[in-house]
Amino acid sequence: MNQKTSAYRQFNVIDDLEGLKKMWEIRIFEETIQELFDAGELHGTMHLCIGQEATAVGGAGILDQSDWIVSTHRNHGHCIAKGTDIRSMFAEMLGKKTGTNEGKGGSMHIADLDMGNLGSNGIVGAGFPIAAGAALSAQMQGTKQVVLCYAGDGATNEGSFHEALNLASIWQLPVIYFIENNQYGMSSSIEQMVNIQKLSDRSKSYGIEGITIDGNDLSVVSETVLHAVAKARSGGGPTLIEALTYRHKGHSKSDKLKYRSEDECHDWQVNNDPILRLENELIQNKRMKEEEIRQLEMSIRRNFSDLVASVKGDSEPTIKDLWTHVYAEAEV
Repeated sequence: MNQKTSAYRQFNVIDDLEGLKKMWEIRIFEETIQELFDAGELHGTMHLCIGQEATAVGGAGILDQSDWIVSTHRNHGHCIAKGTDIRSMFAEMLGKKTGTNEGKGGSMHIADLDMGNLGSNGIVGAGFPIAAGAALSAQMQGTKQVVLCYAGDGATNEGSFHEALNLASIWQLPVIYFIENNQYGMSSSIEQMVNIQKLSDRSKSYGIEGITIDGNDLSVVSETVLHAVAKARSGGGPTLIEALTYRHKGHSKSDKLKYRSEDECHDWQVNNDPILRLENELIQNKRMKEEEIRQLEMSIRRNFSDLVASVKGDSEPTIKDLWTHVYAEAEV
């Protein structure tokens, strides 16, 4: 994909080769931090998006740098796809001062304003009104920026979802609400939480466009988001996208996954994995060979291993750093 700039332009659907590389970066990043967690080197908790890489790359990955995203507690893929420096993310995971938030945000609260990332949030559904507010500011200032707001399926049952969609519809805000329906809200299946077939049908209550897509097909995701971005940027208002996907891991590190069957996991993780699907397509279309793909994967693994090794030597925040980014500095 071309280098992002602050100038708006007409985007094409993300290139499959670049998309595959970016999805492998997301997956290997998360596999690496899981290893660090298991080794006792990464503290707290984390929520992995392994299996959902196409929703990140096909969504945040096609935006302009000046466009904004609002993320969730399952945020690593969104950050990487939007362009956040991966070394800085590793540093943030390990609590280093060189991290994206100087080691004070950790896994759940990454923000990167330089890349248009307004931040992640541990509160389910909290991103909906934040995205509406950002979109309103863009509309009032005439900047032509678009906001892409990620949320999980469970978040659509929160009051903030309905309040934000109502306002976005009334004011025709340049915002895209992107629901990553990974089939479970913690351990509750989507069938237990709602009595409708498609979460995108909730858009009808607010008079906005709603669409349900295959969230594990990179081309489908990017094409859908491109349509929504073009509409929002031209003043056409909001869109609600429901992307059907699946998280391979548990809700968080304490999840024992006792609520899912082996057949279900096998079907999603083997037959419907977004990376495997794209790899098979590239091989069948003779755009890449199996050995080239494995070389790409191993190159990323080696690079990330080197990054982690270098990050471990970085300094950690001091006691004085507790007070930075808490209060606004007084003007003299």
